[in-house]
This record gives sequence, C-alpha cells and structure tokens, in this order.
Amino acid sequence: MRMGEARALPKSETVLLLVDVINPFDFPHAGRLAPHALAAARATARLKARMARAGHAVVYANDNYGQWRSDFHDVLQSCRERGGVAAETAELLAPSPDDLVILKPRHSAFFATPLDLLLTQMHARRLVIAGLATDICVQLSAMDANLRGYALWVPGDCTAAESTTLKRDALDYMARVIKADVGVAARRRRLA
Repeated sequence: MRMGEARALPKSETVLLLVDVINPFDFPHAGRLAPHALAAARATARLKARMARAGHAVVYANDNYGQWRSDFHDVLQSCRERGGVAAETAELLAPSPDDLVILKPRHSAFFATPLDLLLTQMHARRLVIAGLATDICVQLSAMDANLRGYALWVPGDCTAAESTTLKRDALDYMARVIKADVGVAARRRRLA
C-alpha cells in the first residue's frame, strides 16, 4: 500500500490483542518458555481464525527486542530466519494484511504506545488477550486494560509461561483480582 492509500480503521467492539507472539526466544530461560509457547501459538492461530471469521479485529502488540532501528516486519523476518520455535510461531501467527501492529517498548502493551487511542477509535469494549508470557507481558497488559475499563478474556490455552505453575498463578490472579475470564478458547463456542 502506498502512502495516501490508507484503509479505514475497522470498528470492532471485541478485539484480539496478541502480545509478543512474534518472538526470537533469545533471552535467559527461553528454552523453558519455547515448548509451552508453541502449544499456545497453535491454539492462538485457531482462535485468531475464528475471531477473523466472526469479524473481530486483531491487533499485535509486540516487543522490538531492543532493535530500535527496526520495524515489526524486521522482527518477523528475523524470527523466521532463526528457525526453531521462533520460526514456527512466526509462521503460525504472522499477521494478515487487515491486522494492525504496534511495537511496545516495555512489558505492557499500553505503556508508551498508541494502543489506547487505537482501541478507542475502533470502539473496542472487550479485549481478548493472548500471547507471551502469561505472568509478565500478558498479565501487565491485562491489568492496564482493566484500569481502562475493558472487559477481558485471557484464554488460558492461548498464553504461555516458563512453567505451568507460573502460568496457573498468573491466570488465577487475573481471574481473582481483575475479574478476567480465563476460560480455554478450545472449549468456547461464543467468542464475544
């Protein structure tokens, strides 16, 4: 698309927010996260397809992993070239042309990003948050979304952490404290 050929921003009361799903797995303990992340990526790909068929918008909020002179497509290409789980998750969850992408500098998808303004302009009221890691970026993004008044679903099968204990504790916390729905996407018939 050339400059000046802007597509209209989709209106979507329910938005799928994918947090750090395009990931090089190049950090301490990445080996602990990788197998859980691949299972979550497969579940997330199925959820993303269902959300798209239902007409819900998808927004990627991805770390730039310290590559300040890159954009999202550079991060995506780098993950594809790395091979292994980074390439597999990148292939499973590469954005479609209609998806929206923002880069985030810290853990929360809201911190120092245009996400809140974007969601407001989309008329979003409910977020479905999936991604990595359940107990860090997903949880902090969900907490910030809660503070902004969004209804939340964090499908437990579409997130991953370095251990099942960390994931369970984070999901339990989000359900108890911010009243997020943490039900599994694979068992859910209705998305919104």
